[in-house]
Amino acid sequence: MQRKRYAPGRTGSTARTAVALALGLGLGAGLTACSAGAPADDIAVDAKAGPAAAPVAPPGRYRTLFEPCGAVPQATLKDLLPGAAALPDGEREKAYRGVAAVTYDTDRRVGCSWKADTPDVSHRLTLDIERVVSYDAAVSDDNRAQEVYVRKQLAAGIPVPPTAAPTPTETPTGTPTGTPTGAPAGTPGAPSATGKPTAATTPAGTPPTGSPDPETTGLEPRVLEGLGDVAYVDDVLSTVGASSHQRAVSVVFRTSNVIVTVSYREQTTGSTEAPDSAELQEKARNLARQLAERLEE
Repeated sequence: MQRKRYAPGRTGSTARTAVALALGLGLGAGLTACSAGAPADDIAVDAKAGPAAAPVAPPGRYRTLFEPCGAVPQATLKDLLPGAAALPDGEREKAYRGVAAVTYDTDRRVGCSWKADTPDVSHRLTLDIERVVSYDAAVSDDNRAQEVYVRKQLAAGIPVPPTAAPTPTETPTGTPTGTPTGAPAGTPGAPSATGKPTAATTPAGTPPTGSPDPETTGLEPRVLEGLGDVAYVDDVLSTVGASSHQRAVSVVFRTSNVIVTVSYREQTTGSTEAPDSAELQEKARNLARQLAERLEE
């Protein structure tokens, strides 16, 4: 058998080749590791260099509304609707039950109304509860609710204290929307946010409609303290026909992004005396306080 010739240095060459390959692979892995870290560093740098996200205004405190017809205790209804006591049982129960307002979204707006009539006097009670939502990420629900509230107060002819005016927010055209344009907040005669003039041709503190009532000194439409975040009472006396007097009292207050309106009306027939302002205001304010407490539950 012929033997293979021994070739000196073959083993050493193979070893050197193996070492070179190992070094090459190691160096390649190192280069791969270094190159793999570069994009992460670039991403971090890009993220820091980009513009910060705009802050989002906080949502309002309330996300739902309570059922209004069941929110008024029966004892309160008996006080507000004295004529109901003389009604037959079925009609009395119906009067106290009330009629729910028709709304499209009970998480956004609810209401209820009650009435009781006698031959000499009639009473009407209405609740309107609105949850205001801002669709502008830069304007909070509370600020948007304050804008709605201010428009209501100006429409009643009641000046708005500077501290109760909403924070102006810029519209796409650059016009502030928090305060009616053309006059400072609370100025009678200033146009509303919708561009229509408010009922401010009458002096501040005077009901915008109906007949003046000289006996309402100290009971004129005014801002109320200690009710919700902000509140006011409106009082309008008018004559209905030849021998009827009607007084309509409204108490409106805002708590966070919810606005509550309590409207209480009394109409007398065949009487020379107008409904008592102090009595109606006190009853309406008492109910408003109860509803404000309900919102705190």
